[in-house]
Amino acid sequence: MFLFGHSKIILKDSLKGIIDCHSHILPGVDDGVQSMDDSLLVLEMYEKLGVKKLWLTPHIMEDVPNKTEKLKEIFDELESAYNKDFNSRNVNNNYSKVEISLSAEYMLDGLFQERLNQRDLLPHGEMNNHLLVETSYFNPPYNLKGTIENILSAGYYPILAHPERYVYMGDNDYKELKHMKVFFQMNLSSLAGMYGKDAMKKAEKMLKLSYYNFIGSDLHRKSQLEVLVNCKVTPFINKIVL
Repeated sequence: MFLFGHSKIILKDSLKGIIDCHSHILPGVDDGVQSMDDSLLVLEMYEKLGVKKLWLTPHIMEDVPNKTEKLKEIFDELESAYNKDFNSRNVNNNYSKVEISLSAEYMLDGLFQERLNQRDLLPHGEMNNHLLVETSYFNPPYNLKGTIENILSAGYYPILAHPERYVYMGDNDYKELKHMKVFFQMNLSSLAGMYGKDAMKKAEKMLKLSYYNFIGSDLHRKSQLEVLVNCKVTPFINKIVL
């Protein structure tokens, strides 16, 4: 039983073996990590933390219209560089290599509907049948429910990134989305209070209700990870329902 708000743990002590399903460390494609060297440093840190797998989920939205083939090309370059870097370092350590996979974080805007219609997508999950999506933090997108139904009709399960951060959403909104078979992804930074008390309280409440299906760091830079892993957070591992 979790005593929310009272029993806290140091985050880095609970990351061994997890799958981080949301990050922005594909270099130079959005507001996340900008250089290949920094991406490799982040992956080295993840090795030391014992993270099992990391999904790279660059933004795709009207303001950041990343092309699928270009993202795949940069991912292949990172994967090759990481393999070489890991093999050169592994002579002196016993860390396991982090498995990396490419997906994307889609803003639910006009560009997303166009991509969905064309099946020009980077699916998420082991079965490639999920899509990581987000909305504006302050306002709902046009026809949110209709868009979710379109995603489901296309054969994908929507994963709503960091629902605790959407200030326009309340308890009834979350209940309705769960009823519509929307998966929820929690940001570890929210649980650590890095987005403010409201997001943290929402995250703790949704943990208690077993609303979350996935964990993500939403990592944008190495310095963010250095701060995050030393934060005290509510225990979460056994409250993520897959």
